[in-house]
Amino acid sequence: MAKFYGPIGFVVSTETEKGSGIWDDVVVERNYRGDVIRNYKRWDNGEHLNSDLNINNTISIVADPYASAKIFAIRYVKWLGGYWQVTNVEVQPPRLLLSIGGVYNGPTKESSGSFSEHPRFN
Repeated sequence: MAKFYGPIGFVVSTETEKGSGIWDDVVVERNYRGDVIRNYKRWDNGEHLNSDLNINNTISIVADPYASAKIFAIRYVKWLGGYWQVTNVEVQPPRLLLSIGGVYNGPTKESSGSFSEHPRFN
């Protein structure tokens, strides 16, 4: 079984100023360790010119109180140099099983939200 150590991204929408009606995504990355339980990839042929890469992996991490309280906010895992979308979280105390799928294109800790600074386009 392969080992995992890396950042997991939590994204929470917060109002910039109370009552302003403007919401912004706040990204918090925390490092976790665990095991890669399932290691599987597939190419999806769709309506696109190029096939999409999806990895259907499951990563089991040892959850701390922060991860246990913010399960709803887990959005991505940085693994093998890429950002992967978390599609499912299964709770098996003291562990969380994170199912990851396609490439994550949302905000990350390294990006400020602008197109040119997104890690996928660097």
